[in-house]
Formats: sequence, C-alpha cells, structure tokens
Amino acid sequence: MATDTHTTEDVAAEGGQAAADDAFADWAEALNEQKSADAQASDAEQGGPLAGEPASSFAGGADPSVQDINMVLDIPVQLSVELGRTKVPIKYILQLAQGSVVELDALAGEPMDVLVNGYLIAQGEVVVVNDKFGIRLTDVVTPSERLRRVSRG
Repeated sequence: MATDTHTTEDVAAEGGQAAADDAFADWAEALNEQKSADAQASDAEQGGPLAGEPASSFAGGADPSVQDINMVLDIPVQLSVELGRTKVPIKYILQLAQGSVVELDALAGEPMDVLVNGYLIAQGEVVVVNDKFGIRLTDVVTPSERLRRVSRG
C-alpha cells in the first residue's frame, strides 16, 4: 500500500491554502488517471478510437479535472475513526451490560483507521485537544490509491 506521510506540523508549515491546493492537484491528477484508464478500457471494448482522432474531452476552455473536482467539493461525507473490530455471536451481544468488556482485534497503541464512507483514507493516533478527542494523521493513503480501492470496492 503506497502512502504519503504528513504530520499536522507539515500542513501548518506549508500553509493551509498551499496544502489545500496540493490536495486539490493530487485529486485532479488521480481523477485524470482514472478517466484515462476508463477511456482506454472503453476504447478497447469498442474497437478503439479512429487513427488521429483526439481523446474526448469536455467542451470549453477550462481544465476538465478542475470542473470535475469542483462538482464534488461540497458533498458531505461520513468520516469515522475505527478503533478495531471483532465478530461475536448474537447471544454474546444480548448478554452485554454496563461494564462489559469487548475484546477487539486491534492491539493497544496500534494506529487507528480513518474511514470516509467506509473507505480507508488514512491512519492515525488519538490526541486530546481542548478536552476533546481528535486524531493526528500519521499515514495518508494517496489519492490514486484511494480511487483504485473505491473502484475495486
């Protein structure tokens, strides 16, 4: 699994806007890679484009990847942090009471998974900031790897 490692200090040092621009560029690049792969697969199924025919693109002068990413920037998603998992029979669930302990498959001190709509995007460690729990990202899955995982899923 390819990962990029960014700490909160790195993001702060780069500046919020620069980091956002980098993330935007990464997502745009990943979307272009996915489109290219999809177009090649579609061309192969249909016999390919005619010789000398340019690959299809959106009408207009704007970069298509910018148009694509702008369409999804305001869509709300569910971000969750997973401490661990376990499988138990229903009879065990029915026996749970206050103070019961459920053993998880994760080890103490192991990084927790950060999921967006159920897909792994990063791993991190728990932190406390202003009496609230948070997570410091230690490993971030690259945008192209995220798209590969989503398309497989």
